[in-house]
Amino acid sequence: MIRVFELCLMLGALIRVAAASMGGFSFNGNIELAGVAEVSADNLFRLTNTTYFSVGRAFYAQPQTVKNSSNGKAFSFSTTFVFAIVTDESKLNGHGMAFVISPSKELSSGASSQHLGLFNRTNNGNSSNHIVAVELDTFRNQEFNDINDNHVGIDINSLTSVKSFPAGYFEDATGEFQNLSMVSGERIQAWVEYDATVNQLNVTLAPIHLSKPRLPLLSLDIDISPVILDQMYVGFSSATGRLVQSHYVLGWSFQMEGKAQLDLSRLPSVPGNQQSKSRSKELAIGLSISGVVLAAIIFSFIVFLSMKRKDKFTEIIEDWEVQYGPHRFSYKDLFAATKGFRETELLGKGGFGEVYKGVLPVSKTQVAVKRISHNSKQGMKEFVAEIATIGRLRHPNLVRLLGYCRGEGQLLLVYDYMPNASLDKFIYNKAQVTVNWVQRFKIIKDVALALTYLHEEWVEVIVHRDIKASNVLLDSDLRAKLGDFGLARSSKRTQDPQTTHVAGTFGYIAPELAKNGRATPSTDVYAYGAFCLEVVCGRRPVESRVSPEEVALVDWVYQRWREGKILSTVDPKLNKDIKIEEAELVLKLGLLCSHPMAEIRPRMSQVLQYLKGDASLPENFDFHVLGQDQKGESYKPAILSYSTPSITFTESFKSVGR
Repeated sequence: MIRVFELCLMLGALIRVAAASMGGFSFNGNIELAGVAEVSADNLFRLTNTTYFSVGRAFYAQPQTVKNSSNGKAFSFSTTFVFAIVTDESKLNGHGMAFVISPSKELSSGASSQHLGLFNRTNNGNSSNHIVAVELDTFRNQEFNDINDNHVGIDINSLTSVKSFPAGYFEDATGEFQNLSMVSGERIQAWVEYDATVNQLNVTLAPIHLSKPRLPLLSLDIDISPVILDQMYVGFSSATGRLVQSHYVLGWSFQMEGKAQLDLSRLPSVPGNQQSKSRSKELAIGLSISGVVLAAIIFSFIVFLSMKRKDKFTEIIEDWEVQYGPHRFSYKDLFAATKGFRETELLGKGGFGEVYKGVLPVSKTQVAVKRISHNSKQGMKEFVAEIATIGRLRHPNLVRLLGYCRGEGQLLLVYDYMPNASLDKFIYNKAQVTVNWVQRFKIIKDVALALTYLHEEWVEVIVHRDIKASNVLLDSDLRAKLGDFGLARSSKRTQDPQTTHVAGTFGYIAPELAKNGRATPSTDVYAYGAFCLEVVCGRRPVESRVSPEEVALVDWVYQRWREGKILSTVDPKLNKDIKIEEAELVLKLGLLCSHPMAEIRPRMSQVLQYLKGDASLPENFDFHVLGQDQKGESYKPAILSYSTPSITFTESFKSVGR
């Protein structure tokens, strides 16, 4: 049955609702509040207040039948409401509010700040949300492609608006656009209307003293029938983050298959607006000249302190950041999450700086925050590379980049927290064996899966350039995830003739990379081969405190293979906990991947086939090629590779992980 209702949210808890003309229904105060939503001391309905990182919602308690059950088509509806947003003039704008049509009035997964209490980082954009919303957004979020910090948007299952426009209205007489500041504290009326006969959704704004403009602010041709369910809840949602503001709803009317009407003469004024302006004026007139001077001095001092504090948390946004899209965290949030980057939260250090453990203030999610040091030689260039690559990659064996921040002269990256840290801490643990052979073999396959995705399955070829045990992180289930994309490059960039500096870690660098500085998927394969040997043998690719014939791991394993003793290179800490066939396979595969001739190395998809047993190592492959050059003269490839005079040693080469 078609339902009609009119809700006027006024005078505290006594919310009066007019009787419906078509359905004959009358509702009285049937509004459910959630979060910080309240009836304020001024007898006004307020969604949010000045509480940090909070969510406030108000929904009509009963669901509305919004679709025809016989044909699945949405009904037409009309709603109008008057809102006001009050912001402290000394502070920046908060995040705004939204009118919402939702299958549930709970929205328990809705996060605060820029998510407006509707979605969160994981479900934003999911078609299973079944949400239609009109956002009144007062903060520009780059991740949602916001057009400015004062706009209206139509949202379908996502906070990336299908259509948006600066807040304002078009004059009836001239058609000229007039801007409306939604954070002015003034009362603004909004109309949201859906016409099911033409499948059109219109949104209109106007100051309270004007009638509804003939031309809508936003008009979207859309059939919302596939989006919504048969019964939906209607209401409002808002949120605050580190930036706060109060969101008021002064009156609301909603009607199915008709035109919503609202009696504007009964609406209350907004607190902290006209009255505060009047008091400010009286105070200014009453001040003496000496009082004015004193006030000016005090005000200047407060402004100075405020600017000084603001400088500490100043953030930078440049043009290149807009296109990449990962979530941008505020510096204040990350500062709080890491307890001010306290030493006790430090997880490790490396060539790129420090990594800290953090707990996000609202969601309480554990994260790892990488702070790139000021004296890092890679600096901004590598930071941009990481944002441009890992920020868009999604694979179960890649460490997920949750977002980033640039503030206080620092470059910050936020990752999923890996409770078991990096693989090298397990392999080189002298106290006890913490990863057995089954776990090591799975880790080797996990890294192969990640590299296959980067090289052959993503939209463009990504070369990691720094594969090693310290960059392989382990989650709570010891699943391996390849991380640290600070050196990553797309295939287009690696072919740039000016990109000729050697990057990577000493011991994993392919001979051709040492000569020309150009990273390719094949140079990643070489590093992966060294990584395989490292995991099986339990030692680094280059060791100084061993006998001369064992310094280079590739040389040593190859020599033992020639002697028929390849299994003698296996990590002694494994004891009998090893599958002979698998260990021999990985050792030979490591040699094949670390071949000095790039054209002989396999692709990562082939490596996966070998590891899964879907293919056998080439029978006609002569591993003795490892000990010959193109003229047939013997040499030691690994020693030659790592002592080539053209190599330029940098700080990153000396790094043994972070």
